Amino acid sequence: MRFEVLGPLRVWRDEAGPPLSGLMRRRLTALLLANANLAVSPDRLASALWADDPRGTGRLHLLVHRLRKLLDDPERLALDGGGYRLHVEPDELDAFRFDTLVDCAAATGDPRTRADLLRQALDLWQGTPYQGLGIVELASEAQRLSDRRLTAIERLYAAELDLGNDSLAASELADVVSANPLRERLHALLMTALYSAGRQAEALAAYQRARRTLVTELGVEPGPELREAERRILAGEPPAQGSAAAVQAARRPAQLPHGVPDFVGRAAELAELDRLGGTGRVPIVVAGAPGTGKTALVIRWAHGARDLFPDGQLYADLRGYAPDDAVHTTEVLAGFLRALGLDGSAIPDDLAERAARFRTIVDRRRILIVLDNAATAEQVRPLLPGTSSCLVLITSRDSLRGLTARDGARRLVLDRLTRQDARALLAARLGRGAAAPETADLLIERCARLPLALLVAADRIGESRGRGVAELAAELADERARLDVLDTGDEQTSMRAVFSWSYRLLEPDAARLFRLCSFICEHSEHLLDPYSATTLLGGGDVRTTRRLLDVLVRAHLVTEEPGNRYALHELMHSYAAELAERHEDAAAARSRLLGYYLHTA
Repeated sequence: MRFEVLGPLRVWRDEAGPPLSGLMRRRLTALLLANANLAVSPDRLASALWADDPRGTGRLHLLVHRLRKLLDDPERLALDGGGYRLHVEPDELDAFRFDTLVDCAAATGDPRTRADLLRQALDLWQGTPYQGLGIVELASEAQRLSDRRLTAIERLYAAELDLGNDSLAASELADVVSANPLRERLHALLMTALYSAGRQAEALAAYQRARRTLVTELGVEPGPELREAERRILAGEPPAQGSAAAVQAARRPAQLPHGVPDFVGRAAELAELDRLGGTGRVPIVVAGAPGTGKTALVIRWAHGARDLFPDGQLYADLRGYAPDDAVHTTEVLAGFLRALGLDGSAIPDDLAERAARFRTIVDRRRILIVLDNAATAEQVRPLLPGTSSCLVLITSRDSLRGLTARDGARRLVLDRLTRQDARALLAARLGRGAAAPETADLLIERCARLPLALLVAADRIGESRGRGVAELAAELADERARLDVLDTGDEQTSMRAVFSWSYRLLEPDAARLFRLCSFICEHSEHLLDPYSATTLLGGGDVRTTRRLLDVLVRAHLVTEEPGNRYALHELMHSYAAELAERHEDAAAARSRLLGYYLHTA
C-alpha cells in the first residue's frame, strides 16, 4: 500500500485502490500515520476525534473495524500493548520517504547527488501536510514536516550554488522567497545567487527588500548572515562558501580508537584480514577466547586499511561481554546516524526504521564499520549495511554461527599467541635480554600465551624492583594463586574478571560442565571426552553432553582437540577450579571420574 500525507490524505491499495471516504475515518487514518509503527492509546485517539464525548471509545472501535477493511491486510492495524498500531513500511509513507531522501542528501558530499536527492524529496509534496483534516493533535507533526521542507529547500539551492547553477537558483528562489518572506536564509541564498550571476544591483535590492520585511513584520534588523552577504557584495568579495569543509568532515566519521602501541606479531592473521577484506566485502567475524587480543588485532588492521575507506570509519563497542549491560542496537544506530550527518530530531524511534535509514545513507559509500565485543548475531544484524561497498569487522568471544550461516559472514578464529610472538611481546615491554629464553618461555606458558595475561605480567615485573621474570613465573606455578597474581584491580584487564563475563552468559547446565572440567588434570595427555564429561555431570544422555560441550567450544571457553577431545588452557583451568571449589562437591566428582577411568581401563 501507499500512504500520502504531504498534502491531502490519500491511501492507495495497488494502483487504484478505493478512496478513503468519511471525514472521521480520514482523521483516524491520519492520526495513526502521524504515529506510524507506534501504539496509540484508544483514549488518546477518542479524545482527538470526539473531544470529551463519553461515547468516543465505542465509536472508535467501530471506526477501526471499518478502516481495517480498506487495508490490504487487516493485521496492519492491530491492538498492541493497549494501543492501536498501524504498521507501515519505510517506502509506503511519503513522509518516511521524504525524511529518508533528506537524510541521504545531508550525508553525501557530492553537491550534484545532494541536489538530485533533495529535488526527489520535494517532488513528493502536494500541499500542506494533513491538509483539510482540522485536528489539533496533528499540528506539531505537520509543522515539523513543513519546517523540514523549508530546510530541504535551503539545502537544495545551496547545492545548486555549489554546482555553479546561479541563474537557475536565482530564478527559482524569487518565488520561494516571496512565499516565505521571513526566512532569512532564503533571502541570503537569493542575494548570493544574484551576485554570483553578475547581478550585483539586484542582489543589493534583494537585501533592502529583506530588511524592510523584517523591520516591518518583526521589528528586527537582518541577522549576521544577511549582513555578511551585503558586506561581501559591497566589497566585491567572492560569495561565502559557508562551512562546507567542516560539514564534509562531519560526514566522514573517523571513530577508530587508538591502537595498542606495542602490537607485535599476528602476521598471518593480518594477512588473512587483507585477503578477506578484499573478497566481496562480506562481514568478517574475528572470534576467540577472552584475552587473545581480538580488538587489538582488528583495530591494528583497521588503521592500516583506512585509505581503502575514504567515506569514513565507524566504531561501536557493543559491550556484549562486559560487567554492565550490553549497548542496545537502537543506541548504536542513533550514534552512527548522527556521525553520518543526520540531525538528532530526524532519527526514527523504531529499530527497523533506524536500520533502514542507516542502510540508505551508507549505500554505495566506502565505509569501514567495526563492531567490537558482540555477544549475539541479533546484536549485529540491524547494523549490517545492505551494500558491498562497506566492510563490517566484528569481534566476539562467540563464534556467531548465525552470521556465517544466514548472513554470509567469514570467520577468523584468533588462537593464542605463538611462542615466537609471545617472546616478541615480552621483549617489547621488558626489553631484550630481560630473561633467559627458557625462563621467558616458562612465564609465557604459565600465562597461557594470552596477550592480555602477558601484558599484565610484564606490567607487574616492571613496577617491582624485586620481582623478575623468574620470580613471577614461580608465583604463577601455584594454580590457586595464579589469577590473584594477574589481578590488576581493573575489570577490563584482570584475568578473573575477563573470564567471568563469558561464564555469566552460559546456561546453567553448560556453566556446571565448565566448572566440572577443572577436575581433569592439567597434563597435556589428560583431556576430556563426551563420555568422561557425562560421568562428571553425574550421568545422563551423551547427546546432551555433546551439546553442552559445543556451547563451551562456541564460547571459546574450552578448545576442541583432535579425536573428539576437549581441553582448557592453564588460566582457564584455574578459573574453572575456583568456581568448582565454591559450587561443586569435589570428592563426589573425583569419585565419579575415577570410577569411569577404572571401568574403561
